[in-house]
Amino acid sequence: MGARHSGREAALQMLFQIELSGASSDDAIELFWRSFDAEADPDGRPYADEAVRGVTAAREDLDRQIVQASANWRIERMTRVDRNVLRLGSWELLYRRDVPRSVILDEAVELAKSFGTDDSSAFVNGVLNRIAETVGRMDEPRA
Repeated sequence: MGARHSGREAALQMLFQIELSGASSDDAIELFWRSFDAEADPDGRPYADEAVRGVTAAREDLDRQIVQASANWRIERMTRVDRNVLRLGSWELLYRRDVPRSVILDEAVELAKSFGTDDSSAFVNGVLNRIAETVGRMDEPRA
């Protein structure tokens, strides 16, 4: 498992905790690493911490993008896992131009499969594809 993948898993868990408890991003980050330091991949920590802070700072804009891309779904009706996978993927699409669209979508789908319901991966894939198109993130040309 790569550092960014493990970082995304850690970030998702922290985002879930923030939503559940109302903790600040810094408090959630500190608590997560104190609690799971032995199990978590330390190579993924910088990416996880950046993602949690980034998603938290841009949450209103990310939620707006998600609602626009998910026809007939209010953000409150989505499962916590789906919502936070979508926030993380949307943040990467909007703010991490160095990460290819295909990687962002593949990773989000894998997180949804691992942590969500049977329907989560298809839902996440569809919504993030629409967001990617809206913000101009096209598939990268194959070499």
